[in-house]
Amino acid sequence: QVQLVESGGGLVQAGASLRLSCAASGRASSNYVMGWFRQAPGKEREFVAAMHWSSRYTRYADSVKGRFTISSDNAKNTVYLQMNSLKPEDTAVYYCAAQSSPRSYNEWVMAARFGSWGQGTQVTVSS
Repeated sequence: QVQLVESGGGLVQAGASLRLSCAASGRASSNYVMGWFRQAPGKEREFVAAMHWSSRYTRYADSVKGRFTISSDNAKNTVYLQMNSLKPEDTAVYYCAAQSSPRSYNEWVMAARFGSWGQGTQVTVSS
């Protein structure tokens, strides 16, 4: 079981940038998809971005394409989410998640396919 710890959230104004970090431990192989999801009050958890740990292939939600970038530092076992041009609608708790032995690219956006989750970090964007 992979353990995940997020950091980097905070309160910023619209247009600002933040970088979230997700430190992973207990990962036994490189065949993992690392994902970022978010959940705003009263809304369902939604997919934000994902990346395959070894291939570095990525996928983004349409709402964040061109503004957010997912990346990793394999030496540090850390995944990042660089968020630029933040908008008030980006306000949410952001969660890092890990999916082992991914079966298909379509499942990268499915929260139910991710077996390990971090505790979440709050991102608040004021207008």
